[in-house]
Amino acid sequence: MKKFVTLVALFSLGMASAAWAETREEVRTRLDNAATVLNEIMAARDKAIPQDVLDHAKCVAVVPHMIKGGFVVGAENGRGVATCRTANGWSAPALFAITGGNWGLQIGVEGVDLVMIFQGDKGMERLLSAKFQLGGDASAAAGPVGRHASANTDWKLDTEVLTYSRAKGAFAGLTLTGADIRRDDGSMDAFYGPGVSTKSVLRGEAAVPDGAHRFIDAVRDAKMQAHDAK
Repeated sequence: MKKFVTLVALFSLGMASAAWAETREEVRTRLDNAATVLNEIMAARDKAIPQDVLDHAKCVAVVPHMIKGGFVVGAENGRGVATCRTANGWSAPALFAITGGNWGLQIGVEGVDLVMIFQGDKGMERLLSAKFQLGGDASAAAGPVGRHASANTDWKLDTEVLTYSRAKGAFAGLTLTGADIRRDDGSMDAFYGPGVSTKSVLRGEAAVPDGAHRFIDAVRDAKMQAHDAK
């Protein structure tokens, strides 16, 4: 019983945190953490995101230290950053929150680093909409890992979002089916000022703010690392 109460308390705290607007400095910390996650994942070359996947990516999103908890009903809660390709390189980052759940006999709470690769124009449009559900509005699947993607091209043709996770604890069976992704309104206002939309940011209509360059560099360097590992 004590373990269950602790689980509920920790998970409730995580869910409540999604409603808190971050300060500009806290947003910068989120961006730095996301850059670190991507750099570390790509450093493990044989277990990194394949070159083929990064070449095909329209947008890249990272949720550093997502909180996942479960007791019969699993759930996810986190805050992430995303950037999309533009004619002039990768866009300034948009800020989003992820919440949701799935049915399953899952018990535990842990931090999970999550990377999502949005594919094709349709996948990109999902992210630009600033509110959608994985596995509902957008098809999602675990992405291939290694130097090269599988010869099976289903991941390229049929899936809008490829997901990668790095668990720091013993929790097993991460799934994002039913997870909702929405604009992190308060944090976007804190970082860009009021009235700046997710769509305008990801389409490259906003300059990359101070504090965001390390994350954008990590996304750009991830593709270079993948090619170097070829």
